[in-house]
Amino acid sequence: MVIAGVVKQRVPELRINVRNDKVADASGEYVLYWMIMHRRRRYNFSLQRAVEWAETLGRPLLILEALRCGYGWASDRIHAFVLQGMACNTREFAQAPITYYPYVEKELGAGKGLLAALAARACVVVTDDFPCFMLPNMVAAAEKQIESRLEVVDSNGLLPMRAADKAYSRAVDFRRFLQKTLPAHFNHTPLADPLRAVSLKKLRAFPIDIRKRWPPASPHLLSGDSDQLAALPIDHSVGTAAFKGGADVARLRLTRFMRKGLASYPDARGDPDLAGTSGLSPYLHFGHISVHEIFARIKRKENWSPANVASQAQGKRSGWWGMSTASEAFLDELITWRELSYNLCAKCPDSYDSYEAIPNWAQASLQKHANDARPNTYSLQQLEQARTHDAVWNAAHTQLVRDGWFHNAMRMLWAKKILEWSAHPRDALKTMTHLMNKYSVDGRNPNSYAGYLWTFGRYDRPWGPERPIFGVVRYLSSESTARKRRLTKYLEKYSA
Repeated sequence: MVIAGVVKQRVPELRINVRNDKVADASGEYVLYWMIMHRRRRYNFSLQRAVEWAETLGRPLLILEALRCGYGWASDRIHAFVLQGMACNTREFAQAPITYYPYVEKELGAGKGLLAALAARACVVVTDDFPCFMLPNMVAAAEKQIESRLEVVDSNGLLPMRAADKAYSRAVDFRRFLQKTLPAHFNHTPLADPLRAVSLKKLRAFPIDIRKRWPPASPHLLSGDSDQLAALPIDHSVGTAAFKGGADVARLRLTRFMRKGLASYPDARGDPDLAGTSGLSPYLHFGHISVHEIFARIKRKENWSPANVASQAQGKRSGWWGMSTASEAFLDELITWRELSYNLCAKCPDSYDSYEAIPNWAQASLQKHANDARPNTYSLQQLEQARTHDAVWNAAHTQLVRDGWFHNAMRMLWAKKILEWSAHPRDALKTMTHLMNKYSVDGRNPNSYAGYLWTFGRYDRPWGPERPIFGVVRYLSSESTARKRRLTKYLEKYSA
């Protein structure tokens, strides 16, 4: 029996992108949630949508979370972080009324056909909307293979990506738009636990032919242990990160930040010695924690309601939320700047990672100085090995390579110096993209691409005086960074 593509809906329509003209087939064996980026149980609109379909159709819910080995910059570092998240999901879904199926490719291309095979038995397929890296192309390819109804759900931020009709080039303009638009979405939040107090049919038996051809990952493999990683066809030269992945680790980190870090955030976040950032960006990138969950914690701490917000949207960094200075400073980073980057990738899918996304004034100025003499130039190999004359830059890059993440203030300097030391600005963009994507757990993210473009003038304005190499693009030096930031302990730790 085929029914119309309508379900008793709680997930906002603006967050649901139906990718074909199929209707739900109630004779299918289950509803399939293909979990590709919102890799969590809590505060997940995609999972919530899949639960809604399963309840409406009276069918079991099957969750497929897969990890291929052929993605760009695949390494022990990225694999281990994702595997640790899958191990956490295995535990969190163990007692839930669903079937969770973790699959990890052991050979290049081994997982080919798995999604199509599962989708062929499904009433409807739900997956995650993520606007950059390989994910949009992966979903587009799947769309051609799936005969079932396919819905792509946005659970990325407080504001649905489709709420904006253009890409914003200045933070103040986007902030003003956000302040004007966001109040209408305050009450449209995902359920804290979409599987709590729901009654779903349990899948009686997983299809034997599929399980035999694509066996689920073992607990040992999901541990991300070095011996398991060593057997996979990925880059083993990039070791695991200095921190573990998973929704459980993300929640612990959030709790620690709320208790010990938030109050001092405005003063401490810019000083590497103080480690005053939240450290949540890798977990946000891989969907191990949701912005909605973080916001819910801040709301409780502040005893906040939507009535607290200012009546006018002025685009100011603080004062609109009606919260403490610390919470407003953190929310400006978490929501304004983060969702500005998602806006870029969603509205400029073909250019967000290209030199052409740089503003015209900045391109003109950089081109004017493209042939300026460069006192220092370094090859990719020299940069990758932190073999420059600049001790501050070397320390920042060492943190990136060693830990899998580096301090926000150091990221800005790191990128500006790569621009200064590259033969041409286009080369600089390629270099920083490669290094971040290879070594940073939170690379390959809209925030990363927006950060590269900020280095070249996007979201910024012309700065005088005009300088060699940079022209009127904002300049940063290691000397000024060392004066403004507390770096003594940082340099001792990362200057080996």
